[in-house]
Amino acid sequence: MSAKMLSFVSVPQAQPPKRQAAERRADFNEIYEDFAREQAATQASRCSQCGVPFCSVHCPLGNNIPDWLMLTAEGRLEEAYAVSQATNTFPEICGRICPQDRLCEGNCVIEKGFESVTIGAVERYITDTAFENGWVQPAMPVEELDSSVGIIGAGPAGLAAAERLRAAGHRVHVYDRHDRVGGLLIYGIPGFKLEKDIVARRQALLEEQGVLFHLKQGIGSGKGEITLDELRHRHDAVLIATGVYKAREIGGPGSGLGGIVAALDYLTASNRRSLGDVVPEGELDAKDRDVVVIGGGDTAMDCVRTAIRQGARSVKCLYRRDRANMPGSVREVKNAEEEGVEFVWLAAPEGFLGDETVTGVRAQRMRLGLPDASGRQSIEPEPDGLFTIKADLVIKALGFDPEPLPEMWKADDLKVSRWGTVQVERTTFETSIPGVFAAGDIVRGASLVVWAIRDGRDAAAQIDRTIRERALSSSCVAAE
Repeated sequence: MSAKMLSFVSVPQAQPPKRQAAERRADFNEIYEDFAREQAATQASRCSQCGVPFCSVHCPLGNNIPDWLMLTAEGRLEEAYAVSQATNTFPEICGRICPQDRLCEGNCVIEKGFESVTIGAVERYITDTAFENGWVQPAMPVEELDSSVGIIGAGPAGLAAAERLRAAGHRVHVYDRHDRVGGLLIYGIPGFKLEKDIVARRQALLEEQGVLFHLKQGIGSGKGEITLDELRHRHDAVLIATGVYKAREIGGPGSGLGGIVAALDYLTASNRRSLGDVVPEGELDAKDRDVVVIGGGDTAMDCVRTAIRQGARSVKCLYRRDRANMPGSVREVKNAEEEGVEFVWLAAPEGFLGDETVTGVRAQRMRLGLPDASGRQSIEPEPDGLFTIKADLVIKALGFDPEPLPEMWKADDLKVSRWGTVQVERTTFETSIPGVFAAGDIVRGASLVVWAIRDGRDAAAQIDRTIRERALSSSCVAAE
């Protein structure tokens, strides 16, 4: 083991420098600055190089974290990047938006008094340094195969699959209904967490690799759309990687009032403004408004922090459980509080006030009860716990469900679960339609970007195997 490691006993944990809240409220730039080379090496040296690395075990991609931490501590950054990218298609993205406090860093074996290694910040530093030095190169195929794959969706699962399939030698065509590559990486995640040139930089690498993108291309039977059957005839295999975009609705009196909007609609409008698109003024802007965001996940944190930057008069986050039971990143909650967001814990919406547009949220104070079957504490209403919060913009951040693909695509033979997710054979990722595969949130349900990358890579391996086996079988038949 390197003599540089195990320094957690003498070196305290440190995050990269973070811009002051007053400064970062004024723009959508990333809030964390980069580590200096010495800082990254010092923080990486805190790794204990344990025999069973729980950081890797709890990483969906199985990243070889202790290895690239040791290489960083020794100043061998090009080798550190090679190890990092071997398991992760987009380490520069995961280093920025993964909830490390729930995954790798949250499972670091260093005792809590010493605090975990800052894995995400080091990962980001390694990859940004690799880009700066020209070490990041497209994964060019060794051989060109006489086969092609069509991928529906240019989000993280589709892009991860595209990179792997193109590297294997297949021609890869990615179809997406939006006008930019990236899916939620572009339209769902604000720039203060992921600046958009980071995604564009990766897109350029994929195009250099030979991946072809067909943007503003819908799938279905409408005007200008391509049917699923047509894609099946164009390509040797098709991968569905659409993600889940349908907002979960909220009931109660007044839920149909104006000024109550879905989180993704709100975030998309904000991101489009940041990208320079012309977005009509109206209810999707929080400027000078009293904003209430309902939900407790990372999307809710994106919404409250966006509203602050748009100049909202007040921003409150309404969540039915307490801080300890909140599903969102602890780090994001802290950042939001620093920027001026008020959290209203143990409160659930009962209805909405107003005539045509919302003027307030009627809420019920809650209390935690005994754990349910999942181990999570149940909630129950407090007696006489009704209260009202002033609001003229309410953002629903309650999660996402799949769109009804069989109905949208006129593909009745595409089987889905009772939740609407596409059913696949777990080991092959193949759907009920031969030659059509699926991966990412459209199979798993709304989840993390890192899981989408893992699913996209795994699906690509199975598609490659299926195409090669089919070609081998055909050649054997022809020889007979």
